[in-house]
Amino acid sequence: MSQSTPALPEPATLVPAAPARPAHRDGNVLRWLAAYTSSLVGDSVYYMALAWAAARSGSPGQAGLVLAVGAVPRALLMLGGGVVADRFGPRRVVIASDAARSLIILGMAATLLVTGPELWLLIVLALVFGAVDAVLLPALGALPPRLTGPGELARVQGLKGIGARVANIAGAPLGGLAVALGGTAATFAVAGVLFAVSTALLVRVRIARLPGDDEKVKEPPLRELADGLRYIRRHALLAPLMLVIAVGELGFAAPLNIGLTLLAKERGWGAAGMGWIVAGFGAGAGAASLLLSVRGRLPRAGLVLPVSLLGGASAIGALAYTPSATPAAVAGVVVGLLAGLSGALCGALVQTATEPGYLGRVSAVSSLFTMGIAPLGYPLAGAAIGAWGTTPVFLAGAAVCATGAVIGLASGHLRHAELPGTAA
Repeated sequence: MSQSTPALPEPATLVPAAPARPAHRDGNVLRWLAAYTSSLVGDSVYYMALAWAAARSGSPGQAGLVLAVGAVPRALLMLGGGVVADRFGPRRVVIASDAARSLIILGMAATLLVTGPELWLLIVLALVFGAVDAVLLPALGALPPRLTGPGELARVQGLKGIGARVANIAGAPLGGLAVALGGTAATFAVAGVLFAVSTALLVRVRIARLPGDDEKVKEPPLRELADGLRYIRRHALLAPLMLVIAVGELGFAAPLNIGLTLLAKERGWGAAGMGWIVAGFGAGAGAASLLLSVRGRLPRAGLVLPVSLLGGASAIGALAYTPSATPAAVAGVVVGLLAGLSGALCGALVQTATEPGYLGRVSAVSSLFTMGIAPLGYPLAGAAIGAWGTTPVFLAGAAVCATGAVIGLASGHLRHAELPGTAA
């Protein structure tokens, strides 16, 4: 029999939680954060090695194919990865996935010592790496509630954001240095070592058993997946929250990831102007992460989320009319701050609202929207900018983001959702 699913479960965020040690002073959480950051830096180095090898082994179009092909198994297998995380436990899945990534990348480094970076070999690597990512990402989302109490999950989201900023700053220079000093094989080796460090740290991370962890009923995978999707659809808070995540990310991803480069080129700001905008975005996102890491909780989180998303949408629209790189960088700070805040609150609310037995599958759906479906808009955005310029595309992205905010504001369950209190 399948697990029973209530018709309209009350949001778990409304249930008081037992106090936990503050996450930023918890050695166990900090050990997990170090593993997470090491893995992210490894991702950056891996993608640099892959891009460098692809550029050397084929045409620009073939290099683009190598970089894009890994997204296919990630998108197709992501929901199945959520079933795996719920069935076998997120800690076990995360450790196994990071260990597999280390062995795969170190194996590629050894292979390149005896052969060249053949195009077919790089495509196989990208496909395998993407498939492992599809299992890893849902388990990552299901792990934090087992590391700390519900009241600390917003702070954990802030710490994750800081880890991501560190990885963004350190990953590219480290990968570039490895390429310059040792070539492609050495760069893959550096990425493999970083994944191995992450694995070693994760083995030492302790997790708590959550209610229901010992009562899992294993069913056929497709039935478990369908049960998870029904759970989201019938949940009073998760259903509108997933819509907000999907629509908001769809409007945000393409203009910011594709449009900024083309905006700087169209306006004649050059690489320096583009760099200032990206730096502004990173500074804003870092400030949001630091805010949550220090405070640990924001009152009226369910209302702050769509309001901040609406503010971010306005800043994206403002980018379309900025006359120079300086105000564009200021707009980038605002976008980063508000997008970082809304994204972290989404993660915290998802993790506190979801019953433990569904965390992997719910995280898989969320990750599918943010990392699987949203990038599909990149080619469309590029083509639209080529036809009509950047202004209409930025305005369209802002309108889509604003639609996500309106969906959130229209949901009473989301507007009134609160995060549990933090530890003293």
